[in-house]
Amino acid sequence: MAAPHAPVAGEAGSGDTELSLASSISEDGKRPQFGTRFLTDPRQVFQHNAWDNVEWTEEQEASAKKKVLENCQPLPSEKQEEYENRANEYWNDFYTIHENRFFKDRHWLFTEFPELCPQCSPNNVTHQKVSSTGRCVQDEERAKQGAAVSPINVNFPGATASYRILEVGCGVGNTVFPILKTNNDPELFVYCCDFSSTAVDLVKTNPEYNLGRCFAFVHDLSDVEANYPIPDGTLDVIVLIFVLSALHPIKMQASISRLARLLKPGGVMLLRDYGRYDMAQLRFKKGRCLSDNFYVRGDGTRVYFFTQEELHSMFTEAGLEKVQNLVDRRLQVNRGKQLTMYRVWIQCKYHKPLVPSPETLFEASEGILRRLP
Repeated sequence: MAAPHAPVAGEAGSGDTELSLASSISEDGKRPQFGTRFLTDPRQVFQHNAWDNVEWTEEQEASAKKKVLENCQPLPSEKQEEYENRANEYWNDFYTIHENRFFKDRHWLFTEFPELCPQCSPNNVTHQKVSSTGRCVQDEERAKQGAAVSPINVNFPGATASYRILEVGCGVGNTVFPILKTNNDPELFVYCCDFSSTAVDLVKTNPEYNLGRCFAFVHDLSDVEANYPIPDGTLDVIVLIFVLSALHPIKMQASISRLARLLKPGGVMLLRDYGRYDMAQLRFKKGRCLSDNFYVRGDGTRVYFFTQEELHSMFTEAGLEKVQNLVDRRLQVNRGKQLTMYRVWIQCKYHKPLVPSPETLFEASEGILRRLP
């Protein structure tokens, strides 16, 4: 259900996200963490493929808001129900048509999310002590504490691993395969799931798919009653890359809260997704709006554009604490065509506290009260 996605002419797609992120990779093959390349002289705009942390002018932001308001008339309710009821069909059709041709190796993944690298703790990714087993001391201590809180049923894939990662909305494996290739930790096990059975089949038939280190399964993130093949309290990291935005907004909170139950105490949820007034949102034409900031693409798949505050509210209501919540405002440049494109993404890291703080409990209760009728 996640990106990659083929852009439709004249409409927003998520394939451009992969291309945009990849375009800022330096000549040595490494992409610097965002926020490190600044445009100080507008005359130099076409010297690089991308510029970080670009501030918008008041006029630019006003223009973006006006554009969104012009195209905010929602489609009829019966049409919206059709897109909701046929969501699985639309994603299966997408992967049937494109198969794995939109696979993009996410070179930026380990720069932005070092928690996915070998010997990395979700909460302490630098200056870590490594034990004689080759794993972070913090990871081993957290694993012991997590085991004490939530005894593990040994009858599930990856039960003997001590470090577990789940990618939600895996598509054709844009995140899971780079993790498996880069992280050679023998104690690592990676799970991946997608709404589309076609996408999961493509993952399973990939030559790099290894049942000894990975388990792929079909799962509807929005169905909070459906069981995961993983017990609660057993995951170290959950990854959501351009996937939450594909859900209907009314189903997002329950989905995040359900995922949070899977985390160990100290585990972390990583998210990167579309931000409000991203170029992809501004490209939508009239007749594509489903509700505020929620749209349908030409192929029937849907996308939402977030604010930092919306995501913070969801994560804290799920009982998680903020590690990072950043807006990545990036100016992408097509030097050949002399075009500039403004992208807005949000990147979040929220962890499950070993012991919930009073602030976490208060924010979670406040979120629940706001949702009551």
